[in-house]
Amino acid sequence: MTRIALCQIPVSPDPSANLKRAREALASAEGADLAIFPEATLTRYGRRITTLAEPLDGPFVSGLAESAREHGLAVIAGVFEPGEDRVHNTAVAIDARGEVKAAYRKIHLFDSFGAKESDLVAPGAEPAVVELAGVRVGLITCYDVRFPELARALVDRGAELFAVIAAWGSGPLKEDHWVTLVRARALENTMWTAAVGQAPNPAESSDGFGVGRSMLVDPLGVVRSDLGTGPGVRIVEVDREWTATARAMLPCLEHRVL
Repeated sequence: MTRIALCQIPVSPDPSANLKRAREALASAEGADLAIFPEATLTRYGRRITTLAEPLDGPFVSGLAESAREHGLAVIAGVFEPGEDRVHNTAVAIDARGEVKAAYRKIHLFDSFGAKESDLVAPGAEPAVVELAGVRVGLITCYDVRFPELARALVDRGAELFAVIAAWGSGPLKEDHWVTLVRARALENTMWTAAVGQAPNPAESSDGFGVGRSMLVDPLGVVRSDLGTGPGVRIVEVDREWTATARAMLPCLEHRVL
């Protein structure tokens, strides 16, 4: 049994404020093995990301690593790394000793619904699976969840759990898209899926990001926990024995032809 803290925090433009919130969330996640934060936990989206991006040994990730070590749990969070001409939208994975074990650079950029993430962000190229808290975790960032081939590539690389981090924007049907897509990736791959989004933060931004709805979905697509729209930290349990049971009932991965 793996205990996961879904950390649905509001995200400010100010990295120091966000680090403080993340540290507070980790302090409240006692008993968890792994804490998952949203995409762009470093700072809210906007042109500011080009000047606020930090290397992985910068103060933000270093602060997360210190708290991971202090509380003895692994951490996944979204940051922005400097790049050659644009930044990278990166999911950083830190183990319970405070060591950075993986950095997944978002492959599918959100050039949709009138936005153009690729103006500011350079795409990554490689899927990433990382072992944290004894579980092989496949990393998925926001718009990536609309691409089932990425999730299947993570299965082929040995993932036992999907961690989906997002700054999912509000708008017509967007919340419904989020719930549907997260459940679909879990069900079609018979995979536990922990999905974490930003809590709405109208006091600090009017850009519409953050529908919340962080959730844990089991391998048969059942939502086991849903945080709704408010900020909060919830500890949920992933039972990998249930994965084996679900796959015995629904052996769709064995029935693949293509």
